Amino acid sequence: MIFFLTSFVVSVMAASTPLLLAATGELVAERSGVLNLGVEGMMLVGAVTGFIVGHYTDSAALGIVGATFGGAALSAVFAVLTLTLLSNQTAAGLALTIFGRGFSSLAGAAFVGIKGPVLPRLSIPGLSDLSFFGPTLFGQDALIYGSFIILAMVWWFLNRSHAGLILRAVGDSHDAAHAIGYSVTRIRFGATLFGGAMAGLAGGYMSLAYSPLWAENMTAGRGWIALALVVFATWRAGWLLVGAYLFGAIMYLSLYVQGLGVAIPSALISALPYIVTVVVLALIARDRRRIRLNQPACLGRSFAAGT
Repeated sequence: MIFFLTSFVVSVMAASTPLLLAATGELVAERSGVLNLGVEGMMLVGAVTGFIVGHYTDSAALGIVGATFGGAALSAVFAVLTLTLLSNQTAAGLALTIFGRGFSSLAGAAFVGIKGPVLPRLSIPGLSDLSFFGPTLFGQDALIYGSFIILAMVWWFLNRSHAGLILRAVGDSHDAAHAIGYSVTRIRFGATLFGGAMAGLAGGYMSLAYSPLWAENMTAGRGWIALALVVFATWRAGWLLVGAYLFGAIMYLSLYVQGLGVAIPSALISALPYIVTVVVLALIARDRRRIRLNQPACLGRSFAAGT
């Protein structure tokens, strides 16, 4: 029983980490008023970039750095299109996902099935070997611990820092923020780059830790779930953790049920996390008061100085 519980918790933590990383980055971007629907594309670019860098350097750590820069680079394209050229954010985000999927397939074609370097797990003599608590608390890889640290820093930044207050002000009223002297475009550009870097980091985790190999479309819709998580959390950092681990558990259970050979169509089991996503979002949408209270008022709206 202890072995099963340990295996379950460790597996859920691994499945939840890319969701938490990508959703944390998107939260910051949306708090600034930027709606980037290209999270899935940025995750895929991060995954393939990280794997290629890790493969040629034989270093998972350098691969993670490459994945972060890959996601940030693609988000910079989105930022130029939407913040400088004032393109529609929804259309640009969807185009980003399509481009990211195609680019990752092309770039990763020569690496399909090749095993890459693996992000090492923490090993503390005497602690990592403890029953249950050893593997769950002292036997994870750095990015699992890092996801908690990054989320805590983002919470503090948004709720306790002056810079976070400015970013939220830009998301709630970009005209007012501009009127008192803040550079709306620069702030949103930085938030968008952070969101892209986090999506790339999540993709790098997929190809260098979760399943250390490259496979086409390996994120399997996790970018869309990360977008849904921000709404699930009603734009609050603390609830992202709950949502990420809830959906991570559902995703793991769907795989576990398939492994048991339950007499349910595999396509239906695979679709379970996305069905749950739709149901949860439909339930949240009924509470319009909570959404209006927490959703950035300028989310998805373009800003041009002097207009």
